[in-house]
Amino acid sequence: MPKLQVALYWAASCGGCEIATLAIGDKILKLAEAANIVFWPVAIDAKYADVEKMPDQSIDACLFNGAIRNSENEHMAKLLRQKSKILIAYGSCAYEGCIPGLANFFNAGSILENTYIDTASSDNSGKVIPRTKVTVPEGELEIPEFYNTVKTLAQTVEVDYFVPGCPPEESTTWTALEALISGKLPTKGTVIAPAGTAVCNDCPRIKHEKKINAFHRPYEIIPEPDKCLLEQGLLCCGMATRGGCGAPCPQANMPCTGCYGPVDGVRDQGSHILTAWASIIDSNDPDEIKKILDGIVYPAGYAYRYSLPDSMLRRARVNP
Repeated sequence: MPKLQVALYWAASCGGCEIATLAIGDKILKLAEAANIVFWPVAIDAKYADVEKMPDQSIDACLFNGAIRNSENEHMAKLLRQKSKILIAYGSCAYEGCIPGLANFFNAGSILENTYIDTASSDNSGKVIPRTKVTVPEGELEIPEFYNTVKTLAQTVEVDYFVPGCPPEESTTWTALEALISGKLPTKGTVIAPAGTAVCNDCPRIKHEKKINAFHRPYEIIPEPDKCLLEQGLLCCGMATRGGCGAPCPQANMPCTGCYGPVDGVRDQGSHILTAWASIIDSNDPDEIKKILDGIVYPAGYAYRYSLPDSMLRRARVNP
């Protein structure tokens, strides 16, 4: 049986997904038996021109991580879609937009100004901002266009499967790779994960009726070791987040931040999270409710931390 031809690519992301692919441990030997890696810029010497020369559909599967932030990301997404039989959005950035997607609360101009002009560490008296093209004595230099809106992979090209996580846990990665190796892939469009129900189902913490009279940031309290973190006023997103990760964060005294995306049947994870938080406030007094809600710093950014580009909001109304 011929080996699978597999590609991996890293667009707008932190690189954690590249490391996560290696977290499968000795299972990587099983992958090596079944597949050749034909393109993986972070690990092997391969150029974009090499991919362009490949016949269309010659790559059996591509694990594409990272959001679409600029023109280079978009070009590679379209190129790898053309060359791949199966395209997998691997990790939260490709699946939902993730942390890069929080830039959608702003616009390209304000981000560039903040980065190159307004920061205390910038020595830029000429207020120079990068341009897509610039002419120098040696010729014309070109860099990718920085887009106004961060997009998910599926908002750019057709995606066959989604693997959630920031980054995906080892068991999730192997579930996807094992399905690929065996040829027993689920229905196209499936989010490949061990569970479709909430993280709360995996969390061993004891849960009672949730009633909150104050919200806290993690550094402000030392939580009780066995009690539900949300019941202690910590902004846990486990009730609105797909499980299958094993709930490692709550077990380490840190609230779930929502990186595995929405549970099955939920269109907008952020609104699900905000609704859940609002429903547990233990007051009917408008002034008291406002005081409690004021304890949530940057609620939109927190609730849509991983999913803004993929949400019904997509972005704030800000001029380019």
